[in-house]
Amino acid sequence: MLLTKSLLLKSEPAGILHSLDELFALAHAMEQEAATRYAELAEDMRRQKKDDLAEVFTKLAAAECEHVDSVTRWSQSRRGKDPDPAEVRWQVPGTFDTETAAEVKSSRLITPYRALAMAVRNEERAFAFWSYLAAYSEDEEIKKAAEAMAKEELGHVATLRKERRRAYHREHAPRLGDDLATPVKVDARKLELCLAAQLADLERGLDGPTKMRTRELLDQTMEMADEAGDFGSLPGAMQRKDAIEIAEALVDSYLEGAERSDNADRVETLQRLAERAISRLAWLRSLAAD
Repeated sequence: MLLTKSLLLKSEPAGILHSLDELFALAHAMEQEAATRYAELAEDMRRQKKDDLAEVFTKLAAAECEHVDSVTRWSQSRRGKDPDPAEVRWQVPGTFDTETAAEVKSSRLITPYRALAMAVRNEERAFAFWSYLAAYSEDEEIKKAAEAMAKEELGHVATLRKERRRAYHREHAPRLGDDLATPVKVDARKLELCLAAQLADLERGLDGPTKMRTRELLDQTMEMADEAGDFGSLPGAMQRKDAIEIAEALVDSYLEGAERSDNADRVETLQRLAERAISRLAWLRSLAAD
């Protein structure tokens, strides 16, 4: 998996994992925290009489509870026991977007789309976290388990992005902007090349490790353009957007394509492209935040 230290993480993990028991304990704690936070937000929304948002967060909490149970079953099958909280040596990493959660509680303008956008970011952070641990693990068994966790989070990202798209269309379909309603379409290859040009421009203004990382992403983006080929039909106006908007459009396109395709080889290709595209988007967002 391609990764960068920053991705969407606010800080690097506090260390490396030394056992599967520790991995399962940490995964269980992370999923449990997310479930608790979403349940709290659901209750806040009920108190504010925002029933549509309460329903969104209730469903998110239920999904995270399922993830908790999944980790428990995995631990039982591999280690013969439930995850042990005593195995968690670090503070649970901050993959939950606490700043946005605070805004959700206080904003009068929050919508289901924005709530789901927060959930997508949370899952992207979790994906980045497990990808990082997989890349730096020295134990092959732990590396494979961390990679499995990352792929699981990638699946969660795909599911939530689909729900977010539905929420967006419910909220904005009657007033779609003329710019994105243009009949001109481009394939993923053309949009990847457009993004590569922006990365080349970005690289010229950087130095040190960030410049090196940008060069790696530029080279990867050129490879992804060849791999994507004529897949997809995206609004031509996306070519005039900035790097982050283009990168996000490509993520959605690959995920949606994988979801709809009934060709096993195409699904595998699109999932691979989606994985790299999510990691790339995470890095671009992190760089913009800096």
